[in-house]
Amino acid sequence: MKKFPAIAASVFALALAAAAPAQTAKQDMKDAGSDTKQAAKDTGKGIAKGAKKTGKAIKHTTNKAASKVQEKTQ
Repeated sequence: MKKFPAIAASVFALALAAAAPAQTAKQDMKDAGSDTKQAAKDTGKGIAKGAKKTGKAIKHTTNKAASKVQEKTQ
């Protein structure tokens, strides 16, 4: 008699465990898609920041070189 509640609880737990993966697999796919989207956005922001920094450095160097050339030609 004492084994019946333990067996019933085990069967109930197994039934819940069998139903859970179907729901979590779908949520896992949604999470993976969201994570991928966020990673792409972060990468894009990093590239934009790097390009902006590089562009400013090129502009600064170009202006510096043009200034030196101008000084030498006068």
